[in-house]
Amino acid sequence: MLIKILKGKLHRARVTDAKLGYAGSILIDSSLMEAAGILPYESVLVSDITNGNRLETYAVAAEANSGQVVVLGAAAQLIKAGDIIIIFSFAYCTNEEVKTLKPKVIVLDENNKIKTADKNS
Repeated sequence: MLIKILKGKLHRARVTDAKLGYAGSILIDSSLMEAAGILPYESVLVSDITNGNRLETYAVAAEANSGQVVVLGAAAQLIKAGDIIIIFSFAYCTNEEVKTLKPKVIVLDENNKIKTADKNS
């Protein structure tokens, strides 16, 4: 049996832009993706702390250390520039793998810089 479990998350990311006229995805600073263990084109769950909306999309790498978190496509109807969000990534693991998986939890400051990185949450 496989279990869906948290692999990594970017907590309190600030959306820097929202562009409706794009193919759907979320553009994320590649250094933040790496810190949280999120791969390019990986499926992610996005939860908007500002308004409570949640959606699933995929991650696209933005320039490293740019601080960019840009919501693209239809998701821009639900999440706006300035909103505070959480970006979750998950893995499907066996019961044995679950015992050793430690999610990478990255807490960001108001400029999308790493405030704390708890790799043992």
